[in-house]
Amino acid sequence: MQIEFATESDYEYIVENDHHILKSLISAKIQGKEIFIIRDEQQMNVGWMRYGYFWDNTPFMNMIWIDERYRAKGVGSQVVHFWENLMKQKGCKWVMTSTLANEEAQHFYRKLGYKDAGCLLLENEPTEIIFTKSI
Repeated sequence: MQIEFATESDYEYIVENDHHILKSLISAKIQGKEIFIIRDEQQMNVGWMRYGYFWDNTPFMNMIWIDERYRAKGVGSQVVHFWENLMKQKGCKWVMTSTLANEEAQHFYRKLGYKDAGCLLLENEPTEIIFTKSI
C-alpha cells in the first residue's frame, strides 16, 4: 500500500466518497496536507484518512475509511501509524480520535493503544467515544 498526501487530482474521489465533510473545506484540507490517500499496488484508491486539530493544537483524526475488501489486512493500522509518526515529527506529544459507541472502530483504536478519554452526548445520536494516545 502507498500512503500519500491528497492532491487536487484526488478532489473528486474525496467529494464522491467522504460524505462527512463540507465540500467547501476539501481543497483547504488538501492544501494543508490534512488528507491522505491510500492506494494499492495498481495505484487504485482504496481509502483515505483526514485529520484536523482539537483546540487548534492537538492532532485529531476525523475520518479513516478503507474499502471493504482491504479491511482487516493491516491497512488501517498502517495509515494510523503513518499519521502518528508524522505528528510526532511535528513535535506533537499526543493525538486524538473518536468513534460512535455502536461502531466496531472502537476496538480497532484500543488495539492500537488509544485510551478512552470521555464521551460526547448529542441528542438522538449514539454516544461518541473520545480516544487519546501518547506518541
